[in-house]
Amino acid sequence: MADVRLNQVRKSYDGQHDVLAGITLDIAHGEFVVLVGPSGCGKSTLLRMLCGLESVTEGTLTMGGRIVNDVPPAERGIAMVFQSYALYPHMNVYRNMAFGLKVAGQRKDDIDARIRKAAGLLKIDHLLDRLPRELSGGQRQRLAIARALVRKAKIYLMDDSFSALDYTTDAKLREALHSYASDSTLIVIAQRVSTILNADQIVVLDEGKIVGIGKHLELMETCSTYKEIVLSQLSPEEAA
Repeated sequence: MADVRLNQVRKSYDGQHDVLAGITLDIAHGEFVVLVGPSGCGKSTLLRMLCGLESVTEGTLTMGGRIVNDVPPAERGIAMVFQSYALYPHMNVYRNMAFGLKVAGQRKDDIDARIRKAAGLLKIDHLLDRLPRELSGGQRQRLAIARALVRKAKIYLMDDSFSALDYTTDAKLREALHSYASDSTLIVIAQRVSTILNADQIVVLDEGKIVGIGKHLELMETCSTYKEIVLSQLSPEEAA
């Protein structure tokens, strides 16, 4: 089970100013959770703490009933897609996807099967021989997601992983993610309304604190921060 629990989790770099101030959050196994909030509210820091790239200053972070505050990233069963994609520039698409699996000691035929399934799902199967510099922004984004998918992780973390995609591709990609990782917990940072609306749970952050948790319609009524984020993306006609 890949349930995630944060109990009064705090992050501070200088001991005086909190980037995250007492975050308490329960995420059930298999949920699709979207984190939203203004720039600098702590969304990316929260994801980096979940995957183990940032330490927990105070509080308890639990995954699958196990406290993971001091557990190394490689032992958390997590796959993360960074906002920068973090692709290996000297490796083609196939080798980018295969690298982590080879390091983990997976069999060659299993690696190949996983790569071809994920590449086909994300429509990059015709690009396997290309280098990252030969791809468009949307193709690089799909490669970064495909590289995470082949890990067959318990938890997927995605930092604004749909921003370079058009709305049609975004919708198809989210559908593909749900079919491929239907038994995994998916936690993403997103601003696009089309992504937010499909969430099982929306978590709104502002100034390092959770200011709202719920579904879209509920938050539109109860959370001013969320309403501002949504309305900022709509045309005047849609907003009216």
